[in-house]
Amino acid sequence: MVDGEWFMVEEPISHQPSAAKYQPLKILICNIGSTSLKYQLFSMPDETVLAKGRVERIGSQRSPLQHWTVNGAVEREVPVPTYKDAVQTALSLLTDAQLGCLGRLDELSGVGFKTVHAGDVRGAVRLTEDVLAKMEEYTPVVPAHNPPYLRAIRIFQELLPHVPLVGVFEPHFHVTMPEYAAIYGIPYEWTTRFGIRRYGFHGASHHYVAERVPQRLGVPPASLKIISCHLGGSSSICAIDGGKSVDTSMGFSAQSGLFMARRAGDFDLFAIPFLQSKGLTLGEIFDALSRNGGLLGVSGVSEDMRDLEEAAAQGNARAQLAIDAFVYGVKKYIGSYVAALNGVDVLAFTGGMGERGVNIRARICRDLDYLGIRLDDARNAACVGTEGIISPDDARVQVMVVPANEEIIVARETVKVLGNRRPSRRPRSRTSKNDRR
Repeated sequence: MVDGEWFMVEEPISHQPSAAKYQPLKILICNIGSTSLKYQLFSMPDETVLAKGRVERIGSQRSPLQHWTVNGAVEREVPVPTYKDAVQTALSLLTDAQLGCLGRLDELSGVGFKTVHAGDVRGAVRLTEDVLAKMEEYTPVVPAHNPPYLRAIRIFQELLPHVPLVGVFEPHFHVTMPEYAAIYGIPYEWTTRFGIRRYGFHGASHHYVAERVPQRLGVPPASLKIISCHLGGSSSICAIDGGKSVDTSMGFSAQSGLFMARRAGDFDLFAIPFLQSKGLTLGEIFDALSRNGGLLGVSGVSEDMRDLEEAAAQGNARAQLAIDAFVYGVKKYIGSYVAALNGVDVLAFTGGMGERGVNIRARICRDLDYLGIRLDDARNAACVGTEGIISPDDARVQVMVVPANEEIIVARETVKVLGNRRPSRRPRSRTSKNDRR
């Protein structure tokens, strides 16, 4: 720190080769929002979390900042006028003399991003110019997601030009879907020429469930059929057989599938020209479907399930309708995926609503006993934001709550892409924190 303020990294960090090596790998994982930056620093492969933090309301003179390491924590409001300022603030905290856990930024082996959509680039890859161009191409499909990621990636390229940047794209877990599950009933040329197919999203979240559930149960992944329910502001369901995704509710875009907080989910495309005939523009229609649909659109109250439950308890019929429609949609997907999997061993809830929505979990599981899905009411009520089994001991299907951990999946995939690359020590440069005191 300098006079009680966090210093900013003003110039790029560069590497100079040397014989000395840092062990183990230090991998920074970034979760990018339009006005927020969340980050975790991992030591790999032991998967120790060295630091984590978040900067919110970027663009404000009073942006909430949280930063934690084993050396201490800080929580305060600071001016963060631009996204570059947010990144610089995070990087400076990681190397701060009191709260940092890096001696220098060139100890970083790589930076991983939970990137969203780049068409047929569906795995974990180095973020080259070709990959960024594909992200630009698919921006119209995910307009709320790709632009902030592209902006943030460019900033990291500028500030850390020699640190490898890796994108773990959300469809990566769904590349194992069979072609008959991924194809749309459209002219086949649209699939081959334009890449119109079901990609699926929330890959890191469903991937973590696929790995964590067998670990918790002490059985091999190949022996389990899992239905993973990622429920939150953005929701999707995934059918997992032997650790692999075989189907998922989202398709070409993250707008499809389940009823969501603000997104309409599945919608009959032929309603669009009908709405246009009534005077709405195409832009107005798509804006409404992605920003004023789902729970908010139906209820007219809120996109937050907690608000809807409160309003419904007070007799608000539209709030109750929104809850009923959401629950019904989840139940339909569960039933269809039991058929696709030819059975189910575990029903897992994850995501903000899945982890904390005691009442929603109970409503979803109600009347599914014919599938072997039952809840223990006391276990369900006690499991809020923590991992646990919430079904009775004698239930045929285990119902679990698995707190999301997308960051560790991104860290693991980033290490695979880097091939155990480790940074090299270099002489001090004028950009070190000590030189700026």
